[in-house]
Amino acid sequence: MATVELRFSAQPEHVRTARLVAAAVARRAGVEEAVLDEVRLAVGEACSRAVGLHRSNGLTAPVRVVLTEEEKAFSIEVGDEVPGPAGGSAETVSGITAALDPDADGEDEMGLAVISGLVDDVSVTAGEFGGTIRMSWPVAGAGASDLP
Repeated sequence: MATVELRFSAQPEHVRTARLVAAAVARRAGVEEAVLDEVRLAVGEACSRAVGLHRSNGLTAPVRVVLTEEEKAFSIEVGDEVPGPAGGSAETVSGITAALDPDADGEDEMGLAVISGLVDDVSVTAGEFGGTIRMSWPVAGAGASDLP
């Protein structure tokens, strides 16, 4: 299992770099060429969301992106350090905003909706130490039903 980890300061101009790195690593992992635009867009939305959360909460900690090549799937985790509900929770993206943050603004909801439209296998977790959006795609030779 190969892993690439990227950390960047919560500045909007760094989101493009994260998208480019994600697409390059996904290509090398064997994600089909036709899906690479979806990977780029989903990573861009997740990173933009994390940057926005950091900036609106006055955090200087970096946004974390972990790209992992597994046997049958390629996964990306985008993490922020904005505290969520105590004890944490995990949900699929459908209905996630109400479960994690009832006061979420429209932009946050829209970003999660875009991600859910682009990625079949997505989960969002939030806890007292921050949140994570985890997305995965099958690699060449692995069917969608083979995802972990």
